[in-house]
Amino acid sequence: MKRNFKRYTVTAALPYANGPIHIGHIAGAYIPADIFVRYLRLQGKDVVFVCGSDEHGAAITIQAKKEGISPKEIVDKYHQIIKSAFDGIDMSFDIYHRTSSDLHHETSSAYFKKLYDKGVFIEKESEQYYDETFKQFLADRYIKGTCPKCDYDSAYGDQCENCGSTLSPTELINPVSTLSGATPVIKKTTHWYLPLNNDTEWLLDWINNGKLNNEKLHEPAEWKKNVLGQCNSWLKDGLQPRAITRDLDWGVKVPLANAEGKVLYVWLDAPIGYISATKQWALDNNKDWEPYWKDEDTALYHFIGKDNIVFHTIIFPSLLKAHGDFILPQNVPGNEFMNMEGKKISTSRGWVINIHDYLEQHPTKTDELRYVLTANMPETKDSEFTWKDFQSRINGELVATFGNFVNRVMVLMKKYYSGEVPSININLKINNGETEGNSTDFKAELKTIQDKINRVGESIEKFRYREALSRLIEFASYGNGLLQFNEPWKKIKEDEETVKVIMLAAVNIVAGLAVASQPFLPKTAEKLFKMLSLNSEDFTWGNAAEIIQQKLIAGHQLNEPEILFEKIEDEFVEKEIEKLNQMAQNAAAMGSESKVEIKDEIQYDDFSKMDFRIGTIIEAEKVPKADKLLKLTVDLGFEKRTIVSGIAKFFKAEDVLNKQVMVLVNLAPRKLRGIMSEGMILMAENKDGELKFVSPEGLTDNGSSVS
Repeated sequence: MKRNFKRYTVTAALPYANGPIHIGHIAGAYIPADIFVRYLRLQGKDVVFVCGSDEHGAAITIQAKKEGISPKEIVDKYHQIIKSAFDGIDMSFDIYHRTSSDLHHETSSAYFKKLYDKGVFIEKESEQYYDETFKQFLADRYIKGTCPKCDYDSAYGDQCENCGSTLSPTELINPVSTLSGATPVIKKTTHWYLPLNNDTEWLLDWINNGKLNNEKLHEPAEWKKNVLGQCNSWLKDGLQPRAITRDLDWGVKVPLANAEGKVLYVWLDAPIGYISATKQWALDNNKDWEPYWKDEDTALYHFIGKDNIVFHTIIFPSLLKAHGDFILPQNVPGNEFMNMEGKKISTSRGWVINIHDYLEQHPTKTDELRYVLTANMPETKDSEFTWKDFQSRINGELVATFGNFVNRVMVLMKKYYSGEVPSININLKINNGETEGNSTDFKAELKTIQDKINRVGESIEKFRYREALSRLIEFASYGNGLLQFNEPWKKIKEDEETVKVIMLAAVNIVAGLAVASQPFLPKTAEKLFKMLSLNSEDFTWGNAAEIIQQKLIAGHQLNEPEILFEKIEDEFVEKEIEKLNQMAQNAAAMGSESKVEIKDEIQYDDFSKMDFRIGTIIEAEKVPKADKLLKLTVDLGFEKRTIVSGIAKFFKAEDVLNKQVMVLVNLAPRKLRGIMSEGMILMAENKDGELKFVSPEGLTDNGSSVS
C-alpha cells in the first residue's frame, strides 16, 4: 500500500442470505476487511466500506425448498439474522445493502445491457443438465458431484468448496441433482456467455506484473501468494467462455425481449451489488458514488475467502474492463479456510459456531472472539479454532498481558495521584521497557510509543493481521517491562519525582494501546479512552504520540479503573465443547431420521460389469499442492497400478502402507493433477464425515475377485 490514494473503496464478500454466518466466514473475509478499514480511517482517509446480502442464485431457492417457504421469505429472514450478527461483532460497514433492492436490480440490468449493446457477450445454444423429475434446468448449485481436480465428492456445479477450483457442471464426475437426487439428463438451452478466453493475456499481465496496457496499476508483490497461486493455476488451465445467464425464476431478470425465464448469473449479479450498495450509500449521504468506482485515484480492495478468489480476480475484473468506465482492484486479499476442533466447519453436520448464537450466549465477549479469530486467521493456509486455544489466548495474552498492564497503571495512578496527571521533570531518566538498566527519558519514550504504533500499522498494510496483533501484545508487554524494570511501588518512598515520570510514561503507553487496538478491539479501545478521559476522534494513527502528549497534560483527570477482560475458566470451555458435540449429535440424529436418498435403480447387468479386486497398497506419497490426494501403488497380484485417492485428510502416506483394500479395477482411467489414476479404492464415510477403508475381513490373496 505504498501509493497514497485520494479515496478507498473496500468491499467484503456478500454473504448468501440462505443461512447464518459462522466464525469461518468472519475470520475469512469480514474481520480482515474491518481491521483494514478502521486503520485507514485512523489515518484520515476517505473510505467507503460496503457489503450486503447476496439474495439471488440457486443457493437461495435450494434453501427455500428445504424450509418449504418462498425465496423472498428466506432472504428476509436471513438478511436480518446476518445483519444483526455483523452489528453485534462490530463490523463498521458504511452500508449493509441487499441485492433484492430495486436499485440493485436497476443497476445490474443496466450493466448487462451496456455490455450487451457493446457486443461483449456471445449468444449460443448449449447443453445443460435438466432434472426430469422436477421438470427444470439445473443451475450450477443444483448439481453436485465429484471434483475432477481434487476428487472431493460433494463439489458444486460451479465450484469445489474443498480445493477452490472453479468448475462447470459438465466437468463433475457422477453428477446428481440436489433437487431429486437423480442423475440429470442433458437438454439444449440458449444463454449469453462472457468470452473469458479473450482476456487471458491481459489478466496474466495485470495479476502478475500489475500492468494494463503497459500502465502500472498495482504492485504485484503486495498480493498474497495464495491468491496469485490460485489465479495463475486457473489461467494456466486456459479460460473458457462462461455463461452469465441462468434458467431460473428468482433473480435479476435478463433485460432482453427474447429472454423469458432467464436471470443474470449470480456472479454477474452479486459483485455489481458492491456498486449498487455504494450508490445507495451515496444517496443516503448526499455524495457522488462515481469517483469511488471510476476515478483512477481511488483504490479498490476486495476482501474475500478462498472460495471467492477467482471470481474477484478474474471474472469481475473482466466484467469491469469490458464495461470500460470502472477501475480494477488494487488488491484482493483472499484468506483460506478456518477449521474447528480438528474438523471442517459444517452447518449441516452441526459442527459450527454461528455468530448470532455466540452473541446471544456471550454478549460481553465480542472483542475476545475478534481477537482469537484474528490471532488464528487463515491468511495463507487453513487454520483452526479450538476452545482451549480461545481460553489460552484470552487468559495469557488479553488478561495477563494487556489487561494486567492497563489495570496496574490505572490503579497506581489513582493510588499515587488520585487519578490526576502529575507535572514531571522531563530531564529525569528512567529504565526503558525492553532492557533492564538501559536508561531513557520521557521524550524518547514518546518516540518509542509512536514507533510501536507504526509497527502495528506496517503489518496491517501488508495484510499480516496475525503479525499486527502480535505486535500489539508486544506493545503491552513493553509497558509491563517498563513497570517491572522501574518498580515505582518501591521508588515511591525514595524518589517521588522519578516515579511521576515512570507513571506518566506508563499512562502514555495505555493511550498508545487505545489508539493501536482500535482496528482489532473496538470495544476495548472505547473503554480505554473512557478511562483516560479522552476522545478517540481526536487521535490519528501517524501522530498519535504527539496528540497523547498534548492531551495528557498536568492536571488532566483520569476516570475510574475498569477491568478489561475476564479470565476464561475450564468450565466455560467444557460447556462449549459439550454444546458443540450435542449439536453434532442432534444433526446426525436428524439426518438418520430423514429419508435416505438412494441413487437411481440399476439392473443386475449394470452391477455385473464392475470388477472389484483385492489389492495391497505397497507405496504411498502425498500429491504435491493437493491437500486431499495421495498417490498410491497397489499390488493387484496380476499387476501393479497407480491410483490417486482423495484420502490425505484422513490418512498419512505411511499409515496406509501394506493395507489390503477393495479396488474397482475396470473404471476408465483419468488424470488427476497430472497423474493417471487407474482404478478406485472403495471407502465408507461415517456420520462424522470421516473416511474408512472397505477391507476384507482377513488377509486375502491379491487379485481375488469380490462378488
